[in-house]
Amino acid sequence: MLNLQTLTDPLILIPFLAFASAVALVLAVGFIAKGRVSSAESRLEIFARKSSKNTSSSQSIEIWKDAMELNKKSLVEQIAPNIPSLDRIFEQAEVNIRPSAVMGLSALLFLVASIASYAVGAPVAVALIPGLIFGIAPWWWVFYMRKKRLDKFQAQMPDAMELLARALRAGQSFQAGLHIIAEEMPPPIATEFGRAYEEQNLGVTVEDALKAMCERVPNLDLKFFVTSVLIQRQTGGDLSEILDKIGYVIRERFKILGMVQALTGEGRLSGNVLIALPFVMLLAVMHINYDYVKVLWTTETGQRWCVYGLIMQLMGAYVIRRIVNIKV
Repeated sequence: MLNLQTLTDPLILIPFLAFASAVALVLAVGFIAKGRVSSAESRLEIFARKSSKNTSSSQSIEIWKDAMELNKKSLVEQIAPNIPSLDRIFEQAEVNIRPSAVMGLSALLFLVASIASYAVGAPVAVALIPGLIFGIAPWWWVFYMRKKRLDKFQAQMPDAMELLARALRAGQSFQAGLHIIAEEMPPPIATEFGRAYEEQNLGVTVEDALKAMCERVPNLDLKFFVTSVLIQRQTGGDLSEILDKIGYVIRERFKILGMVQALTGEGRLSGNVLIALPFVMLLAVMHINYDYVKVLWTTETGQRWCVYGLIMQLMGAYVIRRIVNIKV
């Protein structure tokens, strides 16, 4: 059994400190790089917020001030705005479940799995592992549904841009083009554009309706579209041609993303095999010779190496994910 003396043992304490130091180093490097290289999303948000100003000189001054303030933000201030609320996450996932219900289900699964594992003879430290896995499962499902919906929205963006451009060339207004997207295209893009259309019908300005849609859907292509529309409404120009170019850029990025996925397929498969191999081998050895493997959780040394192995697995999974996850 694990006790306070065991947790303070160097064999366990050193891997924990190494893991925490590595995570802190990665986060620090990431935030330094983020501060030095302005992301496209932050610049688009600045232009979108300031597009309603009257003169170009005031826009330049305000944009410059926002850029300077962005670099002066503290670490906490940079992290906090990037953490969406639970309600927004569930809205983006489009699941008809309240966050409180998922919390209750997660706690129930954690208790049931932990108690069941302890009842079959597993130590407390080992029994908590199935509890954590089953407790995280409901949240993993919510985030999976959110990612699936956002990916589907992104895949529908090129067709929506071309449909809106054709509607504008046919003589339709921009508001009518939003309604055509809501009527002709499938969800989720039809739902979001339909909501923007209904909001502007109820008296909300088109600019505010589009900005609200950007807040509901964290998609870079959508921010490009909204920013282009806001600038065009202030300065004029051929919006249909702009929409065609946006649709072309999105399609070309999808092609590059497909090439990246193909080139990193071997690495992703190798990572999955390496992560799953220790657990599969553990189950196989438990089935073949249980007495041989039970020393991992019945002895103090075995418990130390279990904790060390789990930490190394998490660090390896994180490193592999960072290597193969190439953003386009």
